[in-house]
Order: sequence, then structure tokens, then C-alpha cells
Amino acid sequence: MRLDELLGIEFPFIQGGMANIATGAFAAAVSNAGALGLIGAGGMDTNMLREHIQICRGLTQKPFGVNIMLMNPHAKEMAQLVADEKIPVITTGAGNPSPYIAMWKDAGAKVFPVVASVALAKLVARSGVDGIIAEGTESGGHVGELTTMALVPQVADAVDLPVIAAGGIADGRQLLAAYALGACGAQLGTCLLVSEECPIHENYKNAVIKAKDSSTTVTGRIGGIPVRILKNQMTRAYLSREKAGADKEELERFTLGSLRRAVFDGDVNNGSLMAGQVAGMLGEIRPVRAILEDLSQGAMHRLEALCGEERK
Repeated sequence: MRLDELLGIEFPFIQGGMANIATGAFAAAVSNAGALGLIGAGGMDTNMLREHIQICRGLTQKPFGVNIMLMNPHAKEMAQLVADEKIPVITTGAGNPSPYIAMWKDAGAKVFPVVASVALAKLVARSGVDGIIAEGTESGGHVGELTTMALVPQVADAVDLPVIAAGGIADGRQLLAAYALGACGAQLGTCLLVSEECPIHENYKNAVIKAKDSSTTVTGRIGGIPVRILKNQMTRAYLSREKAGADKEELERFTLGSLRRAVFDGDVNNGSLMAGQVAGMLGEIRPVRAILEDLSQGAMHRLEALCGEERK
């Protein structure tokens, strides 16, 4: 079953739960465009999440979901909130959601944890989740080690559940490849940063548009908290301090507020411009609907071209 059929949406896409970016208004815009919009709770407290759920419900009648970063100090309260609010789809990251899954399922939710390894996929599969989001290291933000090309088929082989591919998907060729690897749909993040509806600062959008294939880097690998972002003055200073042996506390102080500086202030020099490796493929700001249509149609056209070449 494809993801669109599973969730009752038009396109087989989930919007990534990007902290400070995936607001209630943006989630509603994505849902109205035909995908599944997500509210990203990573940069929120419980009251803020409740407000954004109300905003989203006021702007769309379509299905939407909430992403909970399990490292958030308010994760337990948020887990209860999304159950009480009867959120139809819940995705999770940065941890094992097993303690909450029974409660969410009792509330009628479909649950899709984001995983970066086969081991975690197997663990959460035993807890009764509805599917797995296998996210490769090409993605923006917090990343694992395995690429999407390597991770998705191994997860698909390891669990008897729908698998959604994430990381490195920005056009139809990559979407078709995800299907070939065993995915039933895709989670999108970086390609939606340059949508008209995305609430990030225009400077951030323009930085993504100007990016090339080698414009991202990963900070925090040495300390075990790898994050993929666009290269800038802040990343160069961070990597220099990291290599010099700065401890985790010093590095956390150094990056404190950097994502908000990028998203809200448009500080492209000192902000944390989270973006995946596909940033180099994005060249213009377009409506969400146009991005989704191009992805879906592009995969179909590429498949038709391959089948035509095979018949020759």
C-alpha cells in the first residue's frame, strides 16, 4: 500500500518535522497542498504545541500530524497532549518512542518513528508502530551514518511494515529510486524550505537556493551529535573548536540560539542553516503544491522513460 492510501492524502509525502520551521500554519499549508503536514515540536514547550495544533486545525480540514523529538525535556507531556488531542499521525525522532506507542494507538493515531539504523527499526516495529521512516545521512538537521540508498532497503528487508524514505529526495528520479529500494513514500524537508509557504527568513531560502553540491557540512560528529547544515562562518568556527577538543558544554553554548537566528533573523553567517545535500538541486522559490506535483510527475515520467528504453 502506498503512503497516500495509508494516510488518506493525495500525494505519498510526509513533511519533515523541522524544529522552529514546521509551525501549525506551515503544516496546514502542506496538508492543503496534498501531502501530510507535520507540526515540529522540537523547538516548543507543551503549551506552544497546543497552540500550534489549534492553529493548524483552524486552517485545514485535511489530515496532519505532530513530530515529537524525544530528547525534548517536555516529551512526556507532549506525548500525552497529542493523545488527548487525537492527533491522527505521530512521528518521532531522537529516541525510542516505545513507552508511548500503546497510548497513541489507543487514541487512534498512526505512529511512524524516524530511524537511522536497522536495529532501532526492529525495536520499534515490535512495539506496534504503523510504519518506519528510514532517514539517511543526506538529510538536513540531526543525522545518522547510513545513506538513504543503504538504509532504506535494509530496513525494508528487516521489518514487515511500510517504510518511508527520507534524506536526499528533491526530484522525481530520487523518488523513483526510493520506491525501487522498497519505500511506499517519502518524507520531505529540504525541498520544502524553498516553498513560498515555508516560514523561514528569505535570507535562509536564498542561501539554500545558492547552495551547491558540496555546500553542506556535518558538525558534532566528534561529540556524537551530528547535524547537517550549510557551511558558513559559524560552522567553520564550530568545527575548528570541535577539532581542538572543546567539550560538549562549550559547543552547546557556542550554538545556543543559532537555529532561531537563521529561521527568524535571517543571519546566514552565524545562524544554523539546516539543509540536506540536495540543496544544490534547488533553484527557485515555488508553491508547495508545485513542488509536490513535480516530484510525483517526475517519478512517473522517469519510470516511463526507463520502461521505454528497456523495450528498445
